[in-house]
Amino acid sequence: MLALSGLMFYCAAAWSAPAQAPVKIGVLTDMSSVYSNIGGSGLVEAARMAVADFGGQVLGKPIELVYIDGQNKVDVSSAAARRWFDQDGVDMITDLPTSATALAVSEVGREKKKIIMVTSASTSDLTGKACSPYTVHWTYDTYALASGTGAEVTRQGGKQWYFITADYAFGNALQADASAVIERGGGKVVGAVRSPLNSPDFSSYLLQAQASNAGIVGLALGGGDLINAIKQAAEFGVGRGDSKQRLVALLAFFSDVKSIGLELGQGLLLTEAFYWDQSDATRQWSQRFQDKVGRKPTMTQAGTYGAVMHYLKAVQAAGTKDSDAVMAKMRETPINDFMTRDGKLRTDGRVVRDMYLFQVKTPAESKNEWDLYKQIGVIPGDVAFRPLNQGACPLAK
Repeated sequence: MLALSGLMFYCAAAWSAPAQAPVKIGVLTDMSSVYSNIGGSGLVEAARMAVADFGGQVLGKPIELVYIDGQNKVDVSSAAARRWFDQDGVDMITDLPTSATALAVSEVGREKKKIIMVTSASTSDLTGKACSPYTVHWTYDTYALASGTGAEVTRQGGKQWYFITADYAFGNALQADASAVIERGGGKVVGAVRSPLNSPDFSSYLLQAQASNAGIVGLALGGGDLINAIKQAAEFGVGRGDSKQRLVALLAFFSDVKSIGLELGQGLLLTEAFYWDQSDATRQWSQRFQDKVGRKPTMTQAGTYGAVMHYLKAVQAAGTKDSDAVMAKMRETPINDFMTRDGKLRTDGRVVRDMYLFQVKTPAESKNEWDLYKQIGVIPGDVAFRPLNQGACPLAK
């Protein structure tokens, strides 16, 4: 009888204190469309590398990684996030390649009190009017791009701008942030035209830009759209040869420049949070990535590694998967890895880190197929990113 009561007590104790489930991370990415080279399978591999480097387990339980192609569609991405949280036990979602999907999934995270770590989408609204206590904007944003490329081109004398802008949340935010920087620098936006995602033909937009006579044609485009626009601009002579217009890419990734090639891309100014050839640490990690994927990483792929690692460290330090406890640990812990030095996560969800201004090399300057950039400036984090009190984030009050 005594043995039986002891067994009953043991079972009751086990029932009242269940073992904590594994930590599960979901990568919601673009595997097949316009942003697949920026993120895609390479970004999933970067997340796997972080899990493996952490040791494959946390709090005595295995770390699980799942991924899905969100197809850059708000409904598909939101439904996947809800299913992951409600049915599949996912604790954190990362990547989110477009601003529209990131904003939508951030709201799902707010509702479910689950952490969203945006490493690819760029709209600064994520840490502004749409900020959430559970959303982290990790790698870069439209404000930082404008503070880098837009400010430098204006300083160099590019005073009149015409925009070709992606007609969705990312493009709208990027043009707005860049316009503010341009005007503060004494420049003027003389016009703009909007293009839908995955536009195959930019000829009419380029002709309108050409007719504007603006000295700078600003491309507020991303991924395959940017690549197509730059290639087609060369056919129309925009930004080439004797043209009085200069083509400026406000968001260009390393993979974009590789696809465009140095012959067309040479001289482009761009702002990024990472380049593989910046230091011994960036070179070592990038070589590991290349050994697995076959190419050098983009800033969002490198950023996803850092985001996953920072999250896992916070879970370990908090001793729990509870989102509020983990967010608190992520905010109080400085970010230091091969990509980021003394970064910090602010109340509004913005990770503040240095950004870098690069110029695309000429074919003669390049020493090998991956030698694409030369660094021409560092933008300190407190300059690159919008001040906390200017974003209209309710959490910042």
